[in-house]
Amino acid sequence: MMRRDTSRARGARRRVAALALAAAALLTFGLSGAPARAGTAGGGGVNAAFADAAHTYGVPQQVLESVCYLEGRLSAHSGQPSIDNGYGCMNLVKNDKTDTLDQAAKLTGLSVSALQHDTAANIRGGAAVLRAAALTLAPKLPATLAGWYGPIAAYSHASSRSVAGMYADAAFQLIQTGFSGTADDGSQVTLAPQAVLPDKSKLDSVPLAPAALPAGCTQDSNVDYPSAVDCVVPTTYDCNTVSGACTYQSSNRPSSFALYDVTIHDIEGTAADAISTFQDINSGVSVHYVVDSDGTVYQTLREKDIAYHAGNFWYNEHAVGIEHAGIDATGYQWYNATEYLASAKLTAYLLNKYNIPLDHAHINSHGTTPSPTLGTSPNHVDPGKYWLWDYYFGLIHSLGVAYPTGNTPAAGLFRVDPSSDQAPDGPNGTETTANNSFFTLYTGPSTKDAVIPGAPGTDPTDETTNVETQMPYYSLASQPDQAGTGMTMYEIWYGENDQLGNSTPSYSADAKKAWLAVPAGSAVPVHSYVVSLKPSTAGATIGVYGRPTTDASDIIGTAPTGSLWAAPKSVFEDGTKNLWFGIDYNHREAWVPSSEVTVIDWY
Repeated sequence: MMRRDTSRARGARRRVAALALAAAALLTFGLSGAPARAGTAGGGGVNAAFADAAHTYGVPQQVLESVCYLEGRLSAHSGQPSIDNGYGCMNLVKNDKTDTLDQAAKLTGLSVSALQHDTAANIRGGAAVLRAAALTLAPKLPATLAGWYGPIAAYSHASSRSVAGMYADAAFQLIQTGFSGTADDGSQVTLAPQAVLPDKSKLDSVPLAPAALPAGCTQDSNVDYPSAVDCVVPTTYDCNTVSGACTYQSSNRPSSFALYDVTIHDIEGTAADAISTFQDINSGVSVHYVVDSDGTVYQTLREKDIAYHAGNFWYNEHAVGIEHAGIDATGYQWYNATEYLASAKLTAYLLNKYNIPLDHAHINSHGTTPSPTLGTSPNHVDPGKYWLWDYYFGLIHSLGVAYPTGNTPAAGLFRVDPSSDQAPDGPNGTETTANNSFFTLYTGPSTKDAVIPGAPGTDPTDETTNVETQMPYYSLASQPDQAGTGMTMYEIWYGENDQLGNSTPSYSADAKKAWLAVPAGSAVPVHSYVVSLKPSTAGATIGVYGRPTTDASDIIGTAPTGSLWAAPKSVFEDGTKNLWFGIDYNHREAWVPSSEVTVIDWY
């Protein structure tokens, strides 16, 4: 979510309004054991449906299975349409950009209702659309499995050729590695690994489905990221040159300010909402890139300039911001495979360009960015608990970006790497509520103990009593959950927001020991420094800062002498030789000066 924070206060902040999402009607899918409806593809189970569709339309069964797995993990997910109004595991869509649902109905003679409601029909419709895509690229169907790369790319209906290619790459990766999964009818679908080198010769001929350009945007080469649409705001929005309303500060990064981070946001709405806001000079907010759910990337500010996006001006100076179509509380309905793929490619480009490490300390979220001061607390919480960090980092890594390496990780260092964070598990590659990437802390070594103090209420996006995946922490002790859940409890230092329940609530945090509940086997080693805090003056309280600047107003919490923390990065305070360590203080990053740190281990 977008938020302006600058020492030159310029009026009220404005964020994009959240869109209300209508609840989708639940539908009943006809699979094995149910009689076929008139006009549908018939029964026989999902494996029989794949075989029948492959035989009827000449599309290799491996292609149908990989697309069904890529789009919907073999599931129709109770008939809920995707955010792009796509149905079934083959994601037959009907929206203002494309209409494969009606196309499938015309090609198969099946009703739209059957294609939406019946998985066998949905697979048959997907096969017909893939066949049609193949015949737009050549007069005959491909003679080999490798030749189906182009039709799969066309089936994505992506707005750019690069994203279409990434979609086909993902499908062929599934064919090459194989997979096994359970369909809605209980059938086990297994695709054995195939040693196939895809034929990409038809990719340049794949028809694209570009969205209509938003007002103020052009398709030209005047962008930093070659695949982006140019929506860069005019220089009249520059706060360094105008005295009235403005949205950013011109700069010459990374010469003027080192670039340490990429910050991941969601828009709390659509890409069009975000672009409209960024083009409003009175909004007071800006960001460098916007990624839409169809994979389109829009550039709205030059990378060299300072955007007002992170709610913390130090991070604004040192980060490139990326907004994503979506709403954090219902991210599982928004964040789809195409959006992840396009964003991963953009972030891989930024990491390579600015030599930024591939880890969560440097690809942070708005939700792991601290407020700079107590007076501006709390910061935003996007992209929320349904953004899949393990999956996202894996996509970036697959694009050739190496993970950080170093010495053997120090004993006690870990990050949470759960199965729920590994891959989208919903229609059109989106998630379900099971894909939770937040994990809760307790006052004792049992999930029956009280949750640590935090914000009152039951806000699903709250970050005061939990951590998110990929963040490193240092374990003081571990043991099985005494409640018998099979989870493992890890004791860590954590900056608790225990003053929120006071008669005068405060976001000032107090570091205390707490127990983090982690699914069994999900805690894995991670590279980071381990630091012990010590006061520079005997008996003094150790202040924890919202940014690495020597200013008492930036203290957002405290920590006791001898407390141990994972410190995955360090920086010099701008314009000085003062070294600061970034520690994972609670759900968010925070900062301590090296004068109050003893490094006791490192990666």
